[in-house]
Amino acid sequence: MKRKVAFHTLGCKLNFAETSTIARSFTEDSYERVSPDSKADIYVINTCTVTDAADRKCRQAVRKIIHRNPDAFIAVVGCYAQLRKEEAAAIEGVDLVLGTYEKFDLVSYIDNLDRRTAPEIHSCENIDTEGFMASWSAGDRTRSFLKVQDGCDYRCSYCTVPLARGKSRNPLISEVVEEARAIAASGVKEIVLTGVNVGDFGKSTGETLEQLLRSLAGVRGLERLRLSSIEPDLVSDGIIDLIASEKKLMPHIHMPLQSGSDRILGLMRRRYRRDVFRDRVMRIRDKMPGAGIGADVIVGFPGETEADFDETCRFLENLPVSYLHVFAFSPRPGTPAAELPGEVIKAEKERRSRKLIKLSESRRMLSMRNATGKIYDVLFEKRSADGMVAGLTGNYIRVLTPYRKDLPGTVREVRLTSVRDDASMNGELTETGE
Repeated sequence: MKRKVAFHTLGCKLNFAETSTIARSFTEDSYERVSPDSKADIYVINTCTVTDAADRKCRQAVRKIIHRNPDAFIAVVGCYAQLRKEEAAAIEGVDLVLGTYEKFDLVSYIDNLDRRTAPEIHSCENIDTEGFMASWSAGDRTRSFLKVQDGCDYRCSYCTVPLARGKSRNPLISEVVEEARAIAASGVKEIVLTGVNVGDFGKSTGETLEQLLRSLAGVRGLERLRLSSIEPDLVSDGIIDLIASEKKLMPHIHMPLQSGSDRILGLMRRRYRRDVFRDRVMRIRDKMPGAGIGADVIVGFPGETEADFDETCRFLENLPVSYLHVFAFSPRPGTPAAELPGEVIKAEKERRSRKLIKLSESRRMLSMRNATGKIYDVLFEKRSADGMVAGLTGNYIRVLTPYRKDLPGTVREVRLTSVRDDASMNGELTETGE
């Protein structure tokens, strides 16, 4: 009987791509992949460590697994395992800890599921490597996350990612195109390009992200391409113009702002100031009036005064973004920000978060109201519990319409009719079918 393996993925789209790649190595080795909520012989938790919440979610996942199957073999892999391996190994129930690169050889480390001794730790101390492990998600969703870049040469004062993943590197465009062709041949309609710092693509090969996008747009069978997140200082005029003119490229750009205060951006060691961010947003909006524009914001950074926060609020209130992802600052061990004075208390972080979340909700609502009555191409993904089928427009609006068996995995023209209570929209097909 095949042994069963389940995967829990924490964090970014990059982790989802890597989890899918690790999972394929198990199925190729005669394991049966089951859902994370199923009873399995082996559980793999692919971790993130961007915030303390990510660390906490890892520990919570382990507790749930033990409650479900006390005899399960539990492997903790990825960024948290790379940076805090001893801490990960100390979690009760964990059998194996693998770092950033070792996780791709997970199958070879699992040799005796009955062994209940002290956890094994395998984590490379020096990850500043030239190596690149290709990864993409497939078989579990209509969209595929394709890893095109890894590592980061930026040294933002709050971020542990360079410590966990090493320096910026990427494969050749020709290699990415081959992967994209294979993904398209499997029936996937949309590829989301992921990485730690996607805009840095080409740094290690003498190529550019714009060249990559042009090459991928030529892949037969692939209907949609989407960028995940890209640094504002790396969003060139050429990239914006290409997205605006190329039908396959989705009009959706997500950029981390982090703060609307230049003083705080300096403390964060970000490579731009707010005028750069504003310029990028306005150019996107000029070239693509209906584009989805997202922004990340960190509140409660050490030294962020009420005046600094008000400056951020005013900046965002006057900027035509579509939504915000809001994060409360949490100090990460080993980063310069963890040693900065001027700690902001938890209650104040929560207040500031609520204010920006409210602004984000109002911007989403405005975007949806502006879209009402208009026709969009929607990529339908899966049936929801209430008998509807959900999908995404190119500019990242979630749309629901009554389920039809022929809809999942297809791109259809849909007229958006009304706003729902769950920050999505109702839509009706412009054509009939079975």
